[in-house]
Amino acid sequence: MTVLIPLILVPGWAALLAWGAWTEQLPLWLLGALLAINLLTFATYAADKRAAQRGGWRTREKNLHLLSLAGGWPAAWFAQQTLRHKSRKAAFRAVYWVMVTLHCCALAAWVLGRLG
Repeated sequence: MTVLIPLILVPGWAALLAWGAWTEQLPLWLLGALLAINLLTFATYAADKRAAQRGGWRTREKNLHLLSLAGGWPAAWFAQQTLRHKSRKAAFRAVYWVMVTLHCCALAAWVLGRLG
């Protein structure tokens, strides 16, 4: 079930971003910033996974959640699936889904003109 949710949410999120750019509700630089946040999010998950395997310095879960909230949630989900990192920890996943919901609601409100 949780695999299907992102497969529906990611295209919806991308469509909302495209609509926001098309209607000029979202500045184009925001699309580039979201791409950068997603690349940073995946890299951060990968670094944290390596640190976990080697017993090194770890990324705080709070920081991983902030990256998701900022728009890196698609990359976070992809990293969780491909790297098998933070994919079994129920408490982490619950907060992750709250961050996804908050981000998507804020984006929808902005694009639909409620915040912008």
